[in-house]
Amino acid sequence: MLKIWGRLNSINVQKVVWCVDELGIPYERVEAGRQFGIVNTPEFLAMNPNGLVPLIDDGGFVLWESNAIVRYLAGRHGAGTLAPKDAQAHANADRWMDWQATAFNPPIGQTFTQLIRTPEAERSAAVIESARQLAETRLAMLDAHLAKRTYVAGDAFSMADIPLGLSVHRWLALPVKREPRPNVERWYALLRARKGAAQAMAVPLT
Repeated sequence: MLKIWGRLNSINVQKVVWCVDELGIPYERVEAGRQFGIVNTPEFLAMNPNGLVPLIDDGGFVLWESNAIVRYLAGRHGAGTLAPKDAQAHANADRWMDWQATAFNPPIGQTFTQLIRTPEAERSAAVIESARQLAETRLAMLDAHLAKRTYVAGDAFSMADIPLGLSVHRWLALPVKREPRPNVERWYALLRARKGAAQAMAVPLT
């Protein structure tokens, strides 16, 4: 059985959980990271020297990095659905997953860290505002992209929607000023209605 290490309040673990729930894959999840520990043990570090979650073991195949895990599971269990079969469609999904990790999530993550995990007296208003403005710039780009398609990679739900959907989910839960994004909001409503998203999106920000 697939084994997943990671606490469910981690956005990166949520990606993997949503993916396996979407695919209907049986799995065991071990609480790990932050208050649960485990990640600094020799046993865990032998599997993932980064000491981070998520981590999976799929019948002896050990893999870390959340987007890589989603790609792997989608390709193995969801070829033609979560993982597009057409090479160009697959590359398009890959592109948006990379954009989530490198361009979209960083300012959202910075805002989240400041407002949720940093004591109020230690927060930087300048850092929060700078990150907020950058996140809004990225959201404007995503909103324009979604004006011409139902989902991120086209007309069908794919692996690309999972990481981006969770970043938007986190952003919408933060106490910040936001501009209306009708296309993002329409797409996000579709994602929230999916059974696979239920567990990953039910966790409060902590």
